[in-house]
Amino acid sequence: MAKERIGILGGTFDPFHQGHLQMALAALEGGKLDRLFVIPAGDDAYKACIAGREDRWKMAVVACTQDERLIPSRMEMDAPAPAYTADTLLSLKQANPKAALFYILGADGVMKLRRWNRLEDVLPLCDFLICPRVGEASPADFQKELADLRALGGRFSILPMEPVSFSCTEIRSQLSSGAPSPGLYSPLREFCALKGLYGMQVRCARADEWIEKLFAALNPRRFAHSLSVAAYARRLARLHGIDPDKAEEAGLLHDCAKCLPMKEMCRIAVENRLTDDPTILESNALLHSLAGAWVAQHEYGMTDPEVLEAIAYHNTGHAGMSRLDMCVCLADSIEPTRGNYPLLDQTRALSELSLERALLMSLEGTADYVRQRGKYLHPRTQETIAWLKTLPEVRGQKK
Repeated sequence: MAKERIGILGGTFDPFHQGHLQMALAALEGGKLDRLFVIPAGDDAYKACIAGREDRWKMAVVACTQDERLIPSRMEMDAPAPAYTADTLLSLKQANPKAALFYILGADGVMKLRRWNRLEDVLPLCDFLICPRVGEASPADFQKELADLRALGGRFSILPMEPVSFSCTEIRSQLSSGAPSPGLYSPLREFCALKGLYGMQVRCARADEWIEKLFAALNPRRFAHSLSVAAYARRLARLHGIDPDKAEEAGLLHDCAKCLPMKEMCRIAVENRLTDDPTILESNALLHSLAGAWVAQHEYGMTDPEVLEAIAYHNTGHAGMSRLDMCVCLADSIEPTRGNYPLLDQTRALSELSLERALLMSLEGTADYVRQRGKYLHPRTQETIAWLKTLPEVRGQKK
């Protein structure tokens, strides 16, 4: 049986950017790895971190949702003393004695490798997969250093990939200045914005509390989705003259009950007379929104009735819904982390022009999908579709 091939990508990840992801994916493919551990540093021996340890951990967890083979690990963060790569590799080898270990390193990191603590212990434990980086040392100096390290027993392979052009310093500068940051995964930009990291202005007074609760209550993909909905709802609100803060808060909290057990959601709904509809009480997809509005009010302290209504109806809509409701309902279905589905690109493009028409397209697509698969479509969705068709913003548009 072939050995399992395990990759290790370490760093401060302050923040984790798409260059890190580029390296990880190149290593998974080029190194034929089975899985890859993303290991944020605790107390880094070479550079101080700007974001706090737990914020960097949450960002790493969110970043790893982009590929199921990426596994975030706290092994260095939770070490009783500052952990070095030698300690990490020894721990992984003890836990996986039959595995082959591969450490992913940028080409600039090769030039610093001799500074590593206990390099003589590191070299026999792993192979190195090297990712080209913009701004690395001259080719001659790099090749000389690589030859010297190989003479010490190091094993190195250069991955076939485009040079990584992003850096943490560049991303932090973009965030602090408010410039676009294409090198940052969109849920992570929202995380930084909500918390006011890297010089960004804090947008939500209760962000720390809410994010902590959501991170504990949701699985990583749902947490990333919630951040992305918050960002997209804010964007739509700004485009269409709606309060962006309310849209963002509703988007962030809209799925706060999504990962509760059905039994607990039913208890909340029945005891608080949220619904007596048996089809809703039997469906997580339908019930989590009503239960979520109650949880947002009683466990997260949300008191704004407009925000609570947007949470309560984000999955089906309702006849007479507000434009804030539309923002959140639409953002939930078209935010950037959503997997592709029919009319997604068209709905996103239409959302720039008209909330009403874009929401109608989205809900009609949902209704068609549900019917084609012989599943139950709640009447409220059909009522919302019928109501949207009566609006001047929709009736006045030619097909």
